[in-house]
Amino acid sequence: MMPPGRFVPPDIRAAHQGGVLVLLYPVGELVHVVLTRRTETLGKHRGQISFPGGRVDAGDRDLIETALRETREELGVDVGAANLLGSLTPLYIPPSNYLIHPAVAALPGRPQFAPNPGEVAEVIEVALETLAAPEPRAVAPMPVVWNGTTFVIHVPYFAVGAHRVWGATAMVLSEFLELLAVSR
Repeated sequence: MMPPGRFVPPDIRAAHQGGVLVLLYPVGELVHVVLTRRTETLGKHRGQISFPGGRVDAGDRDLIETALRETREELGVDVGAANLLGSLTPLYIPPSNYLIHPAVAALPGRPQFAPNPGEVAEVIEVALETLAAPEPRAVAPMPVVWNGTTFVIHVPYFAVGAHRVWGATAMVLSEFLELLAVSR
C-alpha cells in the first residue's frame, strides 16, 4: 500500500516522534479496528483518515504511552483495560516530518466513543475481515503538492465506506493484515 515514488530522506533523526494506536475490539463475532477522520481545522493531514495518535509529550514514558494517551484524548476511550499486543514498524511521513510508532492493543469489548470535536470529525469502525478481503483495495490518481509543485500519482488505498484510507494509515494497516495472515 506504499505510494509509488515515496521518498524518505537518508537522515530522519530530526523527525517529530509520534505514537499511533491500532485499537482492536469485538463487534458481534468480528474483530474491528477504529479509524478517525481528522477535522478540517487541524494543521496537518486535515480531513484525512488516520489512527488515533499524535506527538509525544514530555510526560509520556514511551511512544506506546503516547498512543494510549492520544487515543483517550481524541476518542474519549478508556484504554485502561487494553491488552497491549505489540508494536509495528515505525513509519516516516515526509509531508509532516513525523516518524510514527504504531502500537497494537485490544479491548475486551466495543468501547464507548466520545470523540473530541476539535480533532475528530468522524469515528470509523471497520471489521478486519472486510479489510483483509481483496475488494476494498484499489488505486486512484491523486494530486499531491510537494514544495509548491503539484504532481499526480496513482495511490493505493483501502475503500472503507465513502472513505479512502491511504498513505501511512494504509501502510500500517497493510503491515498488520500481513502479520495476521502469516500467523494463521
